[in-house]
Amino acid sequence: MTLNNYTTRLTQWVGLMLTALLLMLSNPAAAKHAKLIELEEKLAQHQGQVVYLDFWASWCIPCKASFPWMNAMQAKYQAQGLKIITVNLDADKAHALDFLAEHPADFEVIYDPKGKIARHFNLPGMPSSMIFDRQGKLVATHVGFNDVKKVQYQQALANLLAN
Repeated sequence: MTLNNYTTRLTQWVGLMLTALLLMLSNPAAAKHAKLIELEEKLAQHQGQVVYLDFWASWCIPCKASFPWMNAMQAKYQAQGLKIITVNLDADKAHALDFLAEHPADFEVIYDPKGKIARHFNLPGMPSSMIFDRQGKLVATHVGFNDVKKVQYQQALANLLAN
């Protein structure tokens, strides 16, 4: 192969790779896939634990009440295998960071500014939460947060952690 042929083929290959990259970046399904992969990896890391997955946003009034409760649950049940992971849905991460400055999180936060994970789960309202058992199976979904629901959610977690 001559140097000229090699250069031509290399240029074609680079062009194809750039085109593929641009298609991936402009394809919403690819971006959705990346966020879902991030969540799946987090869930897989905690296989064998009970996972409480919570979706929140800075503008959500009940979310403000849920943060101290989630911190308390993480502290109380972590040794028994509870892992709390939250997904923030603010379009502007600065809003989430301001919220977290006022309502600190002792648990993991995934930022999903385009709401791709939320759309995948078809969330019915805010906040929404899901509980996964130690085998990674989704066993409960919840919408909203108040004193009555707080007791129900804690009981569900305690039951799963006892098994």
